Amino acid sequence: MFHTKTLAELSQLLTSGEVSSVELTQAFLQRIKQLDTDLNSFITVTEDQALAQAQAADDTIKAGTAGLLTGIPFAHKDIFCTRDIKTSCGSKMLDNFISPYDATVVEKMSQAGMVMLGKTNMDEFAMGSSNETSYYGPVKNPWNTQSVPGGSSGGSAASVAARLTPAATGTDTGGSIRQPASLCGITGLKPTYGRVSRYGMIAFASSLDQAGPMAQSAEDCALLLNAMAGFDRRDSTSIKKDVPDYTADLNKDLNGLKIGLPKEYFDTGLDAGVAEVIDQAIQQYKDMGAEIIEISLPNTHLAVPVYYVVAPAECSSNLSRFDGVRFGYRCEDPRDLEDLYKRSRGEAFGAEVKRRIMVGTYALSAGYYDAYYLKAQQLRRMISDDFTKAFETVDVIMGPSSPGTAFKIGEKTSDPVSMYLSDIYTIAVNLAGLPGISIPAGFSNNMPVGLQIIANSFEESRLLNVAHQYQQTTEWHRQIPDAFI
Repeated sequence: MFHTKTLAELSQLLTSGEVSSVELTQAFLQRIKQLDTDLNSFITVTEDQALAQAQAADDTIKAGTAGLLTGIPFAHKDIFCTRDIKTSCGSKMLDNFISPYDATVVEKMSQAGMVMLGKTNMDEFAMGSSNETSYYGPVKNPWNTQSVPGGSSGGSAASVAARLTPAATGTDTGGSIRQPASLCGITGLKPTYGRVSRYGMIAFASSLDQAGPMAQSAEDCALLLNAMAGFDRRDSTSIKKDVPDYTADLNKDLNGLKIGLPKEYFDTGLDAGVAEVIDQAIQQYKDMGAEIIEISLPNTHLAVPVYYVVAPAECSSNLSRFDGVRFGYRCEDPRDLEDLYKRSRGEAFGAEVKRRIMVGTYALSAGYYDAYYLKAQQLRRMISDDFTKAFETVDVIMGPSSPGTAFKIGEKTSDPVSMYLSDIYTIAVNLAGLPGISIPAGFSNNMPVGLQIIANSFEESRLLNVAHQYQQTTEWHRQIPDAFI
């Protein structure tokens, strides 16, 4: 029953010699073979490489030079470049792309001695909230395979929830770690912008994208963030700041902690069942000695429209490199250069990616830049200022990660705006560059509900402490869907 263990528990088993990394890796590879046909959570499974890495990890453990994560299997979201392995970004455009180098996050996980099981499915170029835009088909939610797992890191969330992997990497541009973590009942952390290198992470919206860990527990995410975080000279948005030990403060008690509840997060758009679960979680924090303070984030209602100007504008710029010339998909028998560009992009990009490129190009075009993109950036500053003011009186902010539980596959594909609103509580955190975490807090209609916790910049240790203390008194993060026990 290795698959029920947390990273911390697996580390102890490996260190004590009760199990080898090869045995552990074989067990998870077997689960992927047996169970992922129901989920479609992996695009690529790297069995041979995983077993070779596991053997090397066992040698390191025997030599007595292993770290806490040495020999533990995990998976990468297929947005991280991996040397000599397909990196598709969930798109037909990159279906034939074999990366010639490793992303910094990939390098760091490898240096920590972790074993990569494969690459997980995702919304195309990370554009989506349901994992239905992938060229490789939708990912299914392990709690109900008729429902979506959330997106864009849906493959990572589903594979961790079904215990096909003990942990996975994700990326979060507007909630793409926290929203699927909520919908799949796992823990997902979006670090402060610049805390984790973006080098080798295929760009969607450069001022918003941030990599982070997805796992069973806050303690697991702390261990993973220890490995992932740090300055990288190859990434111009990386922050030169020392990395603390994120496990050091996990066990601090919460007496006197000031929790802010934004009234805007508990309005008419919130599902009643989700609200009830969140209320119970907040009561649990009160019982642990926290003080609850109602606050206001008055510009919350602007977050979605601001995001859907800024993010498409940046995506239209970032995706201009996919032109059918240098790498990726190329149309057959182009008549001339213009035909090559048009047909390569037209045939290889999906509908949602095309929609966002067109919106972004329009927002950046002559005569519209000031009215849309510049105005959105001004409003973004106002949203950020709301958080700055709030953190003058509270330590953390809490609320739901998503306004509802997982919706049915196909339910919102014809209504993009309805889909976009499923990220209403997560988007502002990216616009402000803050760290946020979603942790399992219970169930509504037999589907998981996530509690979102937000902290000030570079206060991941506090976030992880607050999350860990809750998980010490509850068992929600231990729940596994019946079909995957």
